[in-house]
Amino acid sequence: MSVELLDGATIVSFVEDEAAFNGLIHDRFSNLDTNHDGFLSYSEILKEFQSLRVFETHFGIDVKRDPDELAHVYDSLFEKFDHDANGAVDLEEFKMETKRMMLAMANGLGFLPVQMLLEEDSFLKKAVEREAMKINA
Repeated sequence: MSVELLDGATIVSFVEDEAAFNGLIHDRFSNLDTNHDGFLSYSEILKEFQSLRVFETHFGIDVKRDPDELAHVYDSLFEKFDHDANGAVDLEEFKMETKRMMLAMANGLGFLPVQMLLEEDSFLKKAVEREAMKINA
């Protein structure tokens, strides 16, 4: 993890760079698709949701959540990704929903930079790294 400066423009710029964004999407999708069938099942994507620990912590402190409530949240998230409701997420669905979520984050952040603690292989960290490369070039 590292502390980085991030603003909405950095995220938007990353998402609009189709080569960089699509490359990262493809890599992440391939890593999540453990059975290599070209789709993300509920169990495959659930592991990613759970690894983020967004709902299991509050400002970095573990909190006990109702397991039924957590299951409902994860089910709802999966439904957001599974646009055609066929029980699996294909690469295009994954890309579209990830893009939508990142643009929503950019909108929420606005254009004033904030410091954030980012996971090393996260989409946001990749956006910051791409921006730094542009500045240093």
